[in-house]
Amino acid sequence: MSCTGKEYINTAALEARIGHRFSRRELLVRALTHSSYSNESGERNHHLLCNERLEFLGDSVLSVVVSEYLFGKYPDRTEGELTKIRSEVVCTKALATYARELELGKYLLLGIGEARNGGSDNENILEDAFEALLAALYLDCGDNGKNTVSALVIPFVERYIAAMEERGGDGDYKTPLQQLVQQSGSDILEYVLVGESGPDHMKTFEVEARLNSNVLGRGTGRSKRKAEQAAAKAALELFGVK
Repeated sequence: MSCTGKEYINTAALEARIGHRFSRRELLVRALTHSSYSNESGERNHHLLCNERLEFLGDSVLSVVVSEYLFGKYPDRTEGELTKIRSEVVCTKALATYARELELGKYLLLGIGEARNGGSDNENILEDAFEALLAALYLDCGDNGKNTVSALVIPFVERYIAAMEERGGDGDYKTPLQQLVQQSGSDILEYVLVGESGPDHMKTFEVEARLNSNVLGRGTGRSKRKAEQAAAKAALELFGVK
């Protein structure tokens, strides 16, 4: 199986949702190619035939675009507050939400096992593919790349922020957990890394939220920050806080 063997896949509907027709279609195909698919290609350089390099670039482009938007939208917010909002609108859950709105999962090129295991709706896979898609868009549009990415991303971000405000919060779990713990006085809340798995370029981290050494919740994520947020969410659920 070759990761270029499906370049004929019909992405017209996806490109219509994005609002851009790719002139370098190989960029779009690469953005949709998961490592599990390229690994099965038998190619010697299969690790370069998936969307991981594009994901790396897309993550940075996304950060710049969202940072500029939030900087302009909230002129009275502190650096810490802006960082907090940004972390929520570009977290795994948020990016997977954006990807689902684009129905990105139905276009992904997945290995046989990953496809059978529901990879097309896996939040981490969708997150990575969305970032890779942004990089492909950025590269395909040349000098207008950042503006084109912004035009696609910001409406998603605006809707996500509106939904967070409607829920009465920003979706951050560590802050409300810390506030809850502080009500008890001298209790010590800490996040402890208890495990790592996967290759260096695709690590999964496991973190425990501990109160005075007692485990309140456990979470996993593609970064320590995301794993800590997942652990804090589990701890809040233990306390009956949704």
